[in-house]
Amino acid sequence: MRRDAFYGVHPAVSMAFFLAVMLITAFVLHPVLTGVSLIGAVVCAVRSYGRRAVKFIFAAALPVCLLAAALNPVFNHAGVRVLFYFGNGNAVTLEAVLYGLNSGCMFAALLIWSLYLSRIMTGDKYIFLFGRALPALSLVFSMVLRFIPRMTARIREVSAAQRSVAPPLKKGPAAAIKHGLQVLSVTVTWALESAVTASDSMKSRGYGLKGRTAYALYSFEARDALLLGVMLAASAVTAAAVGLKQVYFRYYPSIKYAAQSGLSWAAYAAFAVLCLLPVLLNVKEAVSWRISISKI
Repeated sequence: MRRDAFYGVHPAVSMAFFLAVMLITAFVLHPVLTGVSLIGAVVCAVRSYGRRAVKFIFAAALPVCLLAAALNPVFNHAGVRVLFYFGNGNAVTLEAVLYGLNSGCMFAALLIWSLYLSRIMTGDKYIFLFGRALPALSLVFSMVLRFIPRMTARIREVSAAQRSVAPPLKKGPAAAIKHGLQVLSVTVTWALESAVTASDSMKSRGYGLKGRTAYALYSFEARDALLLGVMLAASAVTAAAVGLKQVYFRYYPSIKYAAQSGLSWAAYAAFAVLCLLPVLLNVKEAVSWRISISKI
């Protein structure tokens, strides 16, 4: 993974960014905003993860997008522009195809944003944000975020250890299933014991008690205030355009959309800035670093 300047942003600002981007993506089914969100998610994820993000896009996000786009016209026959009929007489409409395609892109964008979210928002950041208000929930949530990568690494370790100590005498599906069950049993036992140990450790340290102080690793800087201001301004412009129906797109029963205006174009530009804010921050940091190096 590459160094990401957005990782060093204050957790509250990072959380506000993901909430704004993902809420607008999920609830405003406008093709332009969905496309901008998808492009922004791909750029941010690939910039941060590299090849891993590309694999995730083709292995998870793209199949979800294609599946949603293909299934909606099959089960939803609403719309006035009929493209063709199935053998059973059900119609495939242009409105259903476009709605399915937009929904698929929306789901793909949310999946990729979630991948980038897991890179930026670590368990300690959730505890920092919600540890005092919701100590039990924040602890469980941080443990869940760590569970999958730790579980995967542990499975590999246990599998390698078992093969080195007692290599299988037989090969085939039955032997592979037996080996997998043994590895799973050991790993699940370890996971349960680890969760109990972590819980006892946090309890013994007074986690969740009233009046307990905590060391704050993160400080709200001028950069965070500037980023938060840009996010609020971009979100406000987008929300105003949506509320005034300057950014409007209807799929059923017929396609209808608002005429383009100055406010709609401003909303598109504002949402693009919002989605690409991590990339812009990385570009700014790279330029500042090159200028600093050139002065030495």
